[in-house]
Amino acid sequence: MSTTLAPGAAYRADRTRVAELNQRELERFAARTGRSKALLDRARNVMPAGTPMSWMAGYYMHPQLYVAGGEGARFFDVDGNAYVDMNVADLSATLGYGIPAVEEPMVRQFRNGAHYLLPTEDAVVAAHSLGRLMGLPFWQFTLAASGANTEVMRIARHITDRRKLIVFEGKYHGHIEETLVKFDGERVVPEYQGLSGRRSEDTIILPFNDLDAVAAALESREVALVLTEPALTNCSLVLPDPGYLEGLRRITAETGTMLCIDESHTFSFAYGGLTRLWNLQSDFITLGKGLGSGLAFAAYGMTDTIGDHVEKHLDILHRTPGIGLGGTLYGNALSMACARAVLEHVLTEDAFNRISALGSRMADGIDAICRDLDLPCRAFRIGPRSGLCLTPELPRNYAEARLSMDFDMLDARRVFMANRGYWDCIVSAGPQASFAHGKEDIDGYVDLMHEFMKNIK
Repeated sequence: MSTTLAPGAAYRADRTRVAELNQRELERFAARTGRSKALLDRARNVMPAGTPMSWMAGYYMHPQLYVAGGEGARFFDVDGNAYVDMNVADLSATLGYGIPAVEEPMVRQFRNGAHYLLPTEDAVVAAHSLGRLMGLPFWQFTLAASGANTEVMRIARHITDRRKLIVFEGKYHGHIEETLVKFDGERVVPEYQGLSGRRSEDTIILPFNDLDAVAAALESREVALVLTEPALTNCSLVLPDPGYLEGLRRITAETGTMLCIDESHTFSFAYGGLTRLWNLQSDFITLGKGLGSGLAFAAYGMTDTIGDHVEKHLDILHRTPGIGLGGTLYGNALSMACARAVLEHVLTEDAFNRISALGSRMADGIDAICRDLDLPCRAFRIGPRSGLCLTPELPRNYAEARLSMDFDMLDARRVFMANRGYWDCIVSAGPQASFAHGKEDIDGYVDLMHEFMKNIK
C-alpha cells in the first residue's frame, strides 16, 4: 500500500529502524577501521577533532576515516578498504583519482617550479579555453571559489558605487562573511559563530525562484551585485522555474545591478556548465573546486567592459591604490598547468555526455526504488547529479528543499554504504557520477540504496 503525505510534508522512514540499523553499521565500521582509529588518537594531540580542516570531521557522524590513496573512481583507507566515491569530495574530485592526462603535466611543472609570481603560457591557454567554453572573454584565477566570489563582489561595488549584495536562501558561495548569513525572520544575521554582525548588514537574502521579491529589493538601486547559483545545489537540489534566470538578467540590467552566476558546483553538470546549456547571460561567472581536479584553484570570468575596468584599476604596489584583488599564490604555475590539462584533455563534450547518461541511469534507478517500495518520493536529476527527493514534487525553494535533508537517515545510509564499499554523498549535495565512474559503479550504488531503503521502510 502506498504511503501518502500531507501537503508540505516529507517522507520519513521508521526512526527506530533507522537508529537500530545505524548502530549496527557503526559497530561494523569501527571494527574494520582500526588503523584510522589509531591515527585519530594521535591526531587529536595536534589538530582539533583530529583533522586538518573542520569539515573533514563535521560532515560525518561516524568514526573518523583516514585515506591512503585513490585510483579512478575509488579511494582506499589506511586499513585497505576500498570505496567507490559518490561524494567526489563535494564535487572537487569529479575527474577521479590518478588521472594521467592531468598528473603528467602537473608533475612536470612541479619539477620546473610551482610558482614564480609571474604568468606562464598555461595561464593564457586556460583563459582562452574558458572564454570559448563559458562565453565571457576575460578571466582571473584564485585558489578557491570563496576568493573568486570575494573579488567579484569588490569589482561590482567599485563599478556601481553601491554596497549591498543579494543572495538566495539555500545558497553557499564560500567562506565569505557577507554570504555566511541567514534571515532569522526579522533581519539578516550571521549564520555561524565568530562572524561579524556588521558584515551582514549589506546582505539581502531572498527566496529562490521569486522574481517579484528581487524586483522589489532592487527598486532602491542600492544593490551592487546579485550572486546566485543557476540551480541551488547545497540544499539538495532546486531547479529554476522556466524564465526565472532570464528574468534575473532582465531586472538586474534594468536597475544597473551586476549579476554573477556561481557555477562552482554546476560547472560539472554540463559541458560549459549550466551557463552554456541554458544560454544564460551574466556579468560574471565564478568557477571552483579546481574544476574537479582536487587542486586548489578557482576562476572568475567577466565581460569585456568589466575586464577593461579591472585593467584600469589594478592594485599596483606603491602607486595609486586600485581594486583589492589577487593573492600571493593566485594564478600559480602549478594550478595553471592543471587547469590547462583539465580543460584540454578531460572536460570534453563527449565526456560530459557520458556522465550525464550515468546520472540519468542513477536517477532512473532511484525512481524505480520509489515505485518498488511504494515510497512517496522521486529522484533529483540534472546531468550527472541525482539523489533522493523525499517529497512527491520537486522543491522550488530552500524551505521545500530542506525537507529532503533527513540527517538521521543520511547518516545511517552513509555508514551502511561505506561498509559495503561505497562512499556516499554528504547530506546537502549529491550523489554525482564522476568522469571516472562506469555503469557498474552506478548500478552498484542503486542496488545498495534499494537494500538500505527496504531495511528502514
